[in-house]
Amino acid sequence: MSYSNSRLTPSFNRPPSKVVIRRVASYQDDLEWLVWESLVEFQLQVRDKTVLIKPNFVEPDAQEVINTHPAVIRAAREAFLRLGAKAVIIGEGPGHERDTEGIVEGLRLRDYVGALEDVFVDLNTDEVSRVPTRTHASRLKNLCLPKTVLGADFVVSMPKMKTHHWVGVTLSLKNMFGVVPGNCYGWPKNILHWAGIGRSILDINSTIAPDFAIVDGIVAMEGNGPIQGDQKACGVLVLGNDPVAVDATCARIMGLAPERIDYLKRAALLLGNLQEEKVEQRGESIASVRNPFEVLPAFQRLRMQEGEI
Repeated sequence: MSYSNSRLTPSFNRPPSKVVIRRVASYQDDLEWLVWESLVEFQLQVRDKTVLIKPNFVEPDAQEVINTHPAVIRAAREAFLRLGAKAVIIGEGPGHERDTEGIVEGLRLRDYVGALEDVFVDLNTDEVSRVPTRTHASRLKNLCLPKTVLGADFVVSMPKMKTHHWVGVTLSLKNMFGVVPGNCYGWPKNILHWAGIGRSILDINSTIAPDFAIVDGIVAMEGNGPIQGDQKACGVLVLGNDPVAVDATCARIMGLAPERIDYLKRAALLLGNLQEEKVEQRGESIASVRNPFEVLPAFQRLRMQEGEI
């Protein structure tokens, strides 16, 4: 289980991480082949295991800019099954809407992955177990976590690439807020907000560390994210075996300096690699897909300067 695999490794002892950037024109591209081809590069040990895909569902959105697109979810699910996974479950606990089924219907998830009865789990209402946090960045001493998440052998964080009006960006680490059930923590996960969003991100990811990340940056969000921003055609998928390295790569694509994003800088101390020299970059180069995002005035300090690009 992912929660028993400690990722708390000081940066000087940590091996290099691997991140793949794929250029994608639209959600109509052959994503199933593209994701599978990318996953093969990582030689993931998922045969006969239960994989949990954790997308980012927030609220209904006709513009397809807030939530992880179901075409990417389908592509990932099919790719993991093709790699020999015993089961691939989609699990999410939306932070704003209590009506998870309404969000799922609005996304037309069934149209992409078929019947959901044995495939999708609402993590907001799942049975929970109380687990001590592995770090104490926030005042949280333990977390109530869904048994579906704790029972998975391999957890995949699948966020939408977006800016965030409180912490700068929301990517694979922030996406793990959705494993914490609303039935225990409120909407929009109020207890986590009161404990400090950035610090709660660290405690969640140290306790239930995602094994892999796939970021939907085909159509992203800039400005006043994560729900009121503007559509940003970025045209990428970013995949990797270290969520910190994946998020740092995404930040650089967005024209932001990851070391200036407070929770990412803290996460790099124990959870993953932030420095470019510690990341084996494959596929497209960051420079070839860089597409600077608009950010709120409070986050202008995150922007990479000309000499840093």
